[in-house]
Amino acid sequence: MNGYYLIIIVSMAVSWFVSWRLKSKFEQYSKVYLRNGLSGKEVAEKMLRDNGINDVQVMSVPGQLTDHYNPENKTVNLSESVYMQRNAAAAAVAAHECGHAVQHKVGYSMLQLRSKLVPVVSISSNLMQFVIMGGLLIMAFSGSKLVLTIGVIMFAFTTLFAFVTLPVEYDASNRAMKWLRDTGTVTMEEYVGVKDSLKWAARTYVVAAIGSLVQLLYFISLLMGGRRD
Repeated sequence: MNGYYLIIIVSMAVSWFVSWRLKSKFEQYSKVYLRNGLSGKEVAEKMLRDNGINDVQVMSVPGQLTDHYNPENKTVNLSESVYMQRNAAAAAVAAHECGHAVQHKVGYSMLQLRSKLVPVVSISSNLMQFVIMGGLLIMAFSGSKLVLTIGVIMFAFTTLFAFVTLPVEYDASNRAMKWLRDTGTVTMEEYVGVKDSLKWAARTYVVAAIGSLVQLLYFISLLMGGRRD
């Protein structure tokens, strides 16, 4: 299992670095105040109105970087700092989450696919580690690969979900940046901060997807008898 632990350590190190850069970027651009004086809440409400979306509510939720769009109850949920603050970082996050609301309205195919995968991935993510570890033990003692195969299939669904998430997140960011720029909601100076913030936010999803793929390939190698320690 030495190879697996190495993969985990490298993945965690890269993920930590990207997360650290993301937080530092948001801290940097939280000091770039919007000339129009709009808060994250007001930016979100304006983007929704401009896109003809009148049935989505903008809400404040506790925590940091807890911002998300909930398609089930049609709410754009902004962390307290994003909801209240009036800077480039807050505008970037607020517009990005509204980008998901726009995707929902227009029926963006990758968002629909991700939504369909949620129930399967929810079950898989809760059970797959136990199934894989159990499968490895069973294979070591009896040679049977059935349980491990089930575990690998479950892991494959989570990896698929991670890669489906990439275009969803990038598309939401592109919609956000286009709207912010085209409507003049942010100045060009502020736009630089918006673009840089969303770039680093997207990289967290890239790292997660690649890390998941590498782990999946490692488990497949064990299943196929290609273990390397």
